[in-house]
Amino acid sequence: MILDINLFFVFIILFASILQTSSGFGFSIMATPFLLILFLPYEAIQINLILSLIISILLLSKIKDHIDFILIKRLFIGSILGIPCGIFIFKSIDTNVLKLLIAVIILILTILLIFNLKIKSSKNKDYIIGGISACLTSSIGMPGPPLLLYFTGINISKEKLRATTLAFYLFIYSFSLISQIIFVGTNHTIWKYSIYSIPIVFMGLIIGQIFFKYLNQNTFKIFTFILLFCTSITLFIEVLLK
Repeated sequence: MILDINLFFVFIILFASILQTSSGFGFSIMATPFLLILFLPYEAIQINLILSLIISILLLSKIKDHIDFILIKRLFIGSILGIPCGIFIFKSIDTNVLKLLIAVIILILTILLIFNLKIKSSKNKDYIIGGISACLTSSIGMPGPPLLLYFTGINISKEKLRATTLAFYLFIYSFSLISQIIFVGTNHTIWKYSIYSIPIVFMGLIIGQIFFKYLNQNTFKIFTFILLFCTSITLFIEVLLK
């Protein structure tokens, strides 16, 4: 039984690492719902934060030329209020209600994007998206959906999407992890499984880099829609199984 659980854990981390490396998002979207099956909520969230942070650090030198620094600055500013808001939600509000709401919003917006909904970027929208992503990071460990929906809506290139998202993650995961440790606490299980996962993350990074080279812009967009649908469905299932 323990062996089966460990194999399931390895598969989750490997697949999620490939998604994160090849697209700039996907680790938290893929890993968090399944990690919540294996671990306590705060353990799953912190393992997700640690491993996502490692991936962002390892990829930073390869992607820095494609980062939109003006957008990153605005996302950072917006996240200042989002992180404490997420900690408050995690400690005081039923996260299942939050997950259900997020699932419904993601599903509706994804359908609108498929039918060519266009979003016009602006400074205020950048701030808001940064705040929402930070709030979701520190509350449920899942910042990807709002960034992905927004970036897809404003139709930025796959290179800029991946680079800007990973750069933002480097900042937001660091502060969210520190906030989680200070206000929620941590334990041996979190760090043990995180350390064990590092070789798996390296393998996912290599495979993900190969996949990224063969993804054209249209394929990348279809891939994002599928991933968003899967996110909303897994969140629905997770809430129903509670």
